[in-house]
Amino acid sequence: MRLALAEAGLAPVTGDVPIGAVVLDAAGDVLGRDHNRREADADPTGHAEVLALRAAAAELGTWRLEGCTLVVTMEPCSMCAGALVLARVERLVYGAADPKAGAVGSHWDLVRDRRLNHRPEVLSGLLADECGALVRDFFAAQR
Repeated sequence: MRLALAEAGLAPVTGDVPIGAVVLDAAGDVLGRDHNRREADADPTGHAEVLALRAAAAELGTWRLEGCTLVVTMEPCSMCAGALVLARVERLVYGAADPKAGAVGSHWDLVRDRRLNHRPEVLSGLLADECGALVRDFFAAQR
């Protein structure tokens, strides 16, 4: 999570919400990492999770991220939750919950939907206060 927090710290430089993500292989080695870049890249899909998943897939040479763990500072939205399910990520670890747009239990629970062919293990709340403070402070400064 510390690596994801470091990534999140890079996002505000470009005006993006400070969310960071890291993909680890089964041995704990980093396969991909990134932070939100919607504003920087003018890309509506430029969420940290999607970008880190893309980097990991490129590193492995396959879209199937079986055995991998996605670590992200904020609970994924529906787009990112869908992407990690489709990529067959084995485990999701996230910090702060997102009651407005979270799709891993807060608002929706996409990753545990029994109609889907893959359901990752979910661990939540890791360094939640620290992860949440980044986003709260970012939006407080915008007001």
